[in-house]
Parts: sequence; C-alpha cells; structure tokens
Amino acid sequence: MAKRKTKYVCHECGYESAKWMGKCPGCNNWNTFIEEIEVTGGRHKQSFQTGARSVGKPEKITSIETKEEPRITTTMKEFNRVLGGGIVPGSLVLIGGDPGIGKSTLLLQISSHLADKQLPVLYISGEESTKQTKLRADRLGVKTGLLYVLAETNLMDIANQIEAVKPSFVVIDSIQTIFREEVSSAPGSVSQVRECTSELMKLAKTNGIPIFIVGHVTKEGAIAGPRLLEHMVDAVLYFEGERHHTYRILRGVKNRFGSTNEMGIFEMKEEGLREVLNPSEIFLEERSQGAAGSTVVASMEGTRPVLVEIQALISPTAFGNPRRMATGVDHNRVPLLMAVLEKRVGLMLQNQDAYIKVAGGVKLDEPAIDLAIAVSIASSFRDQPTKPDDIFIGEVGLTGEIRRVSRIEQRVQEAAKLGFKRVICPKNNLDGWTTPDNIEVIGVNSVQEALNLGVSR
Repeated sequence: MAKRKTKYVCHECGYESAKWMGKCPGCNNWNTFIEEIEVTGGRHKQSFQTGARSVGKPEKITSIETKEEPRITTTMKEFNRVLGGGIVPGSLVLIGGDPGIGKSTLLLQISSHLADKQLPVLYISGEESTKQTKLRADRLGVKTGLLYVLAETNLMDIANQIEAVKPSFVVIDSIQTIFREEVSSAPGSVSQVRECTSELMKLAKTNGIPIFIVGHVTKEGAIAGPRLLEHMVDAVLYFEGERHHTYRILRGVKNRFGSTNEMGIFEMKEEGLREVLNPSEIFLEERSQGAAGSTVVASMEGTRPVLVEIQALISPTAFGNPRRMATGVDHNRVPLLMAVLEKRVGLMLQNQDAYIKVAGGVKLDEPAIDLAIAVSIASSFRDQPTKPDDIFIGEVGLTGEIRRVSRIEQRVQEAAKLGFKRVICPKNNLDGWTTPDNIEVIGVNSVQEALNLGVSR
C-alpha cells in the first residue's frame, strides 16, 4: 500500500525539505519552495542499460570495447556545429529560449531535414494540436511522409508510441507539459519534470534514439524547473535573440560530445529559419565609418572566430556619481578598464558617463575583448576615430599590460579574410606561427602602446 506524505522542493535547484523554508540552503534563493505530495512504497524504478553488458558489474577500463558511432547530420551546418558535428545517437538534448523565439520552428525544420534523408521522425507536441502543427509545417514547406506528429502529454503513451513507431529522432515540445501518472504533482512541477526527463533519458540510452526536449525559460532567462534538469541531459542549447529582430543565436552551454560555447547564427524569414554561414559580415555590415568610439575585435565563440563591433560613448556626467552601463559584456568589466585607463594612461574619466554596447546583440565574455573596449573608451573620450581596417585583440591587466590570448592564428585569419589590414595584439602571441601575407600584425606590451597606434591625439 503506497503512502503519501508532504515535502517541499526548491524549483531552482531541486533541494528537498520536510518543512517550508524561506531561503533555500542549496542555492540561497528566496521563496523557491513548492509543496508536493510524495508517494512512497510504490513500485521500484527499473534501471536501464546502454549495451549488451550487464549493469552493476565493475569492468576494467582497458577491456571495454568501444566503437565510433556516426553522427546524424542535418542540412543546417550551423546546427551541426553547435552540437559538435551532428546529432549523437542516444543523446538527450535540452533546448530553451523565450516564448516565440523560434524553438518549435527550428526543431520542425530539423525534423523535416532528417525525414527527407529517409529517417523516421516523431514530433510530440504537448501544447498544440496536430492540426496546428500541420499549419506550421505548411508554412515551412514540410512535405515529407516520414515525419509523424503526435499530440500527447502522458509519458506512458508517449513511450508506447516511440516503441511502436521506432523513430530515428524524437522531439518533445515541451517537457513542462508532460506528466507521469505515478507522480501525483501537477505537470511542470519539479517532481514531474525530473521524473519525465529521467524516463526519456532511459528511452534514449536504451534504444539509441536522440531525443530533443524543449524547456520553458523564466523571466531571468534560465530554463524553468530544477537546475538538476540541466545536469541530467547530454547537451543544453539556448536559443537567444530579440523577437523584434530577425537574427537568432543558438548557443551551446553544455555538450558532452563537443565543445561548449559554440554559436550558430540564424535569420528568421517568413518561410522559416535560414542559417548565416558568415556571421562576421552580418555584425559589421552597418558599421559607421570614421565614428569615434567604434572598434572591432575578433572573439572566439567555441571553435569559431567572430568579428564583432564594440561601441563606446563617453560623455560628461550631469550627476554626482557617473553612470557605467554595458550591453553584451560584463558590466563589472567597464569600471575596471576605465580605472586602468585613468591610472596608467592618464585619461580623466572619473566625471564621465560610460555606455558600452556590443553591436548585433551578441554576448561576449572572454578576456580577449578587454583591449577593444579600452580603445573604444579612449577613442570616444578623445573624440578621435580608430582606423576602419584595424582589429584589437588582447587581455588588459591591472598594471596596464597586454596579456596573451588563445587561438590568435584563427582570429588573424578571420580578420584577413574580411579585408582588415592591421591587427594589434599582445606581443607574446607573435611567436610560433606565420602571419598571413595580406595583413600586418603588430605586437604591443601595454595599453599606452595600443592607444598610440590606434587612437591619435
């Protein structure tokens, strides 16, 4: 006879408690505990195995036989890049994004591409009927016969249909609408999301079927539900972008089968998403020539270099405390670099408002963009533009030195491909490789040297 008891679960991190608490000891967030009914004494959960060997018996790592399984590739090269080269059979991938950003459109297009390659695909929608999914498919031009659509929210019925159809690719849209009958809490709760994801992982690993699940996001931009959900899946993808703009960014946050922080660029059209193969040209196409406060940096997004424009606006403050605002970069980095410019270069910035923006809506978080931000600030403060064919790369230290960055060769090659004539980078990065013939690479040791080359008085 199953027993029922009440417990409280944090919907941010999954921490469980026998009583309600205002602050979660696990993640230190306030007012995150939700009351749930736990059923004990029920049937024991079955484990699953991923191969012919028995589960629970230790094996020598040297005796385990492995083989390289081919990835499932789509016609979207940007999508394959973010996943590390394609879809891995038996993987469980979580994709999140704001409502209306295009998650369902992207997955329906991917499903259509795989079905065109004679791979059966099962698209399970818990939020729309089959007719509504059909309307979207007609708009996207989906005309394949191997794409099966199912409107269902019961996990056991979904598992039965997966066993019956035996698809090569499964999409669950979305995980917050799926429920398991053995769990008494409502769909979308911490227990339901955790149990349903665990069962889907079992189906994916046992049958070798890649499963993509869509997750709603909170107002802070994080995927709704327990943080444990992101640890359970093999890869976590975020679909970013403004709904009022056409460009979308698919970013890999976690990937067990490839590099993280990979980025794919898509453009939203009336007929669906279209991939952007050269994002650097898109980010620089509207750059103003001869404008003070504008510089270009070669930033690494995963394994690909991307050229992005960084803009700065420095103006005298009208208040007692000057404002420091940043979009696309860490706001704590702006006052740090301004302090370095004031102390090491002699720029009087303590009574100036500073506004920093990364053009194109891209978010940059690597240290190699420090020099470009510093040059942009100095250029706007002196009202002197930088040369339009210059690239600035380097990490700025607190003593004003320019420190070494990674993958300088790929950054320089991307700059040369787009027609830039000069790269100003750390001097320690000049050894061990050959610079291209059509671009000049200048090494600097300090911020002062970089400003003397890039921003004239």
